[in-house]
Amino acid sequence: MKKTLLFLLCFSASAALLAQHQNIQISSDFNPNEPSICLDPKNPARLVAGANLSNVYFSSDTGRSWTSNLLSSTHGVWGDPVVSADNNGDFLFLHLSNPASGGSWIDRIVCQKSSDGGQTWSDGTYTGLNGAKNQDKHWIAIDPSTNRYYVTWTEFDAYDSQNPTDSTRILFSRSTDAGATWSAPQRINAVSGDCRDSDATVEGAVPCVGPNGELYVAWAGPAGLVFDRSLDKGTTWLNADIKIDNFPGGWDYTVGGLYRCNGLPVTACDRSNGPHKGTIYVNWTDQRNGPDDTDVWLSKSQDGGQTWSPATRVNNDPPGRQQFLTWMTVDQSNGWLWFVFYDRRQYPDDRTDVYMAVSRDGGQTFQNFKVSEEPFIPTTSQFMGDYNNICAHQNIVRPMWTRMDGVNTSVWTALVDTAFLNTTSTKGGNQDAAIDLQANYPNPAASDIWVPFKIRRTSKVTMQITNTESQVLHTVFENKTFEYGKYTEHVPLQQLHLPAGQYWIILSAEGKVIAKKMVVQP
Repeated sequence: MKKTLLFLLCFSASAALLAQHQNIQISSDFNPNEPSICLDPKNPARLVAGANLSNVYFSSDTGRSWTSNLLSSTHGVWGDPVVSADNNGDFLFLHLSNPASGGSWIDRIVCQKSSDGGQTWSDGTYTGLNGAKNQDKHWIAIDPSTNRYYVTWTEFDAYDSQNPTDSTRILFSRSTDAGATWSAPQRINAVSGDCRDSDATVEGAVPCVGPNGELYVAWAGPAGLVFDRSLDKGTTWLNADIKIDNFPGGWDYTVGGLYRCNGLPVTACDRSNGPHKGTIYVNWTDQRNGPDDTDVWLSKSQDGGQTWSPATRVNNDPPGRQQFLTWMTVDQSNGWLWFVFYDRRQYPDDRTDVYMAVSRDGGQTFQNFKVSEEPFIPTTSQFMGDYNNICAHQNIVRPMWTRMDGVNTSVWTALVDTAFLNTTSTKGGNQDAAIDLQANYPNPAASDIWVPFKIRRTSKVTMQITNTESQVLHTVFENKTFEYGKYTEHVPLQQLHLPAGQYWIILSAEGKVIAKKMVVQP
């Protein structure tokens, strides 16, 4: 195993808005790419990540330092890493197979489990084995109320086959015993694709679970961007796929400097107790505005996937630059949407930054910000991967991406300073916002504090106290209705038992978030 070091960089004041979020190199060993990252919702200090082909990483300090190892299995480990965590606190690592004997290349989807935070792993179970057919592009969703595992993926009759009689389909399998056994794979798509691993191939099936155990999934293929659902935990699915978007230009396209690029979708559902609970979101990229203007898009459904909003552009730069390889997640503690994607808005060439976006109002508006500390230039001679990833819980947000320096790749995360983003939120401007927050007094304080704030119109308001890592420590009130006027909230600090140090008081309403620093004395 190898322990990585923390990379502490200093920033000038002029660069503060562009490099506010400390970057951590997780590893550069074995040319990693296609990263996947997950935190344990019951203990957000624990994270596990993976990268091609068999790299596994774990952290016990919210991603500030990492230990790396190589995953092994008798079924073979052949990339497409997908990391998740169940409600027992166990981590899962799903991947493609390449058995040394008794099997074919990528002939099944393998699921390995760790019960010690990613340090050791089971040999794994599998689903999808179907003779010599190829199983590819899988993802997993876990129902937090039942701990059922749900996996969707693409089955190829023969990968890269040009034979018109060969086809691809979207398959589904579930485990009701925490991955010990799996149901027989079930086809859920109505329109098949070819096997060429391009626009007419059905791919990109990323499942998610709704508030009442509903199963939702979207994918791309010859019918465009389509959606399916199951309301009985995967037993039955819709007879016909529901169209979300035409997906102009298709999901397989070219971006300068990349070995290959795709715009395959990501599906997520808000299970929080926030105002957008039950909303389904699908995020993707395409070139509807031309090959030199790839954009990040979002569509949402508020009626269980029956109807979908028109595509909304997530990146907020002027037209004409490239944004690609997006991923999205929902922080289920508050319903906020988080996105990560590569971005070239500042450059006329192949220099590439990593940007993020956050939506606090159910995908109506987006705050874009640069998360990488410096750009890189990819090269077509080295594969950089088909996706990045991001996880978020209680405002602990950790993206993960691949960086390229020459032909060498490395995988990175960032300690996203969500409190800093809160202070720079500009939805509607301060005068139009429903709320205004003033500094607490006394400040510093050792016992009781009073927090003054203004309400400009009747609103449901939330006040929370977080640490400097943006982890919620105490909710003063949540979705409480206030009429127009001035208010002062009393907070008995001594009852919270907060150690001496710096904290944030967060006030939010109607998608507007304001933060003020609070200092606690011994």
